[in-house]
Amino acid sequence: MSEVGGPPKRARAGSVESPSGSPGTGRRSLRTSTPPILIDALTKNFGTVRAVSGLTFSVQPGRITGFLGPNGAGKSTTLRILVGLAAATTGTATFGGTPYADLDHPQQRVGAVLEPAFHPGRSGRNHLRVLATTAGVGGERIDELLHLVGLTGAADRRVGGYSLGMRQRLALAGALLGDPDYLILDEPANGLDPEGIRWLRGFLRSFAALGRVVLMSSHILNEVEATVDDVVVIGNGRLIRQAPMSELAASTSARVRVADPQAAGAVLDRLQVPWQLLQDAAGPYLVVAGLELASIGSQLFSAGIPVLELATQEVDLESEFFAMLADQDGTKLTEAGA
Repeated sequence: MSEVGGPPKRARAGSVESPSGSPGTGRRSLRTSTPPILIDALTKNFGTVRAVSGLTFSVQPGRITGFLGPNGAGKSTTLRILVGLAAATTGTATFGGTPYADLDHPQQRVGAVLEPAFHPGRSGRNHLRVLATTAGVGGERIDELLHLVGLTGAADRRVGGYSLGMRQRLALAGALLGDPDYLILDEPANGLDPEGIRWLRGFLRSFAALGRVVLMSSHILNEVEATVDDVVVIGNGRLIRQAPMSELAASTSARVRVADPQAAGAVLDRLQVPWQLLQDAAGPYLVVAGLELASIGSQLFSAGIPVLELATQEVDLESEFFAMLADQDGTKLTEAGA
């Protein structure tokens, strides 16, 4: 396995060294034919509750895809179906058309960190040995992966004494045991300190650059913005938007201040234009997407609504995210309620 940044640092007793290295092992060359992940008309019902509804999107090789949505949107259910932990009601979730269970050596082809479980009495090293045996792979990569994720100095400590961030690193090492083509990660930055998050970002970029596929869910929007190439946003189990991160980052919207924001919002609703109500020191204002400034001013003027301020506003991912979700439950989000 090639490494970045020279030899590993020697860890002090009881400490955890900084993660280092890249995902390559030298055993396989650049992946140029890894099929995409395909989610096609996926629906999942739990009794009378529909958790996922007709969801369709794809995750391309060589790119990092962020899977976003509020709690209860259906993200975890979708990922569980993808890796064979739950069955779809209708539709499919496949790796290039092949369900997880039908892949050759699925535990080697697909690395997943969804609901990691650890025996608190086992050491980190022994945890990986058990996983390697279960997955049918040798244990020769264990030391390599412990070094990669920065746990060499803690490898023989009991996992019960690990911090949340250390457990996240150990779970990632376990997902990499089979040298997978696919990484499926649920909140991978959870518990990591800023240095660990920077390392994770670089690692995922290196992994994807080898032609592999990365799908990660997250609620840390600024971290997603700095990491992913593509974004899939869902709400209430339905696809809201799939787009390159560069497209969202280049988005602009209008900042509109009026005497009666709710009346202005009603006009925008009739036009089916997404908007978000926010507030600053000067009072409430609307952020409006998908309509040019001149059109906004004209529509509000025609409705008899005086415009106090109308300006272009750059949109960050968080604002874009909440704007996309604003209409999903039939209400508008305010800054306090977001």
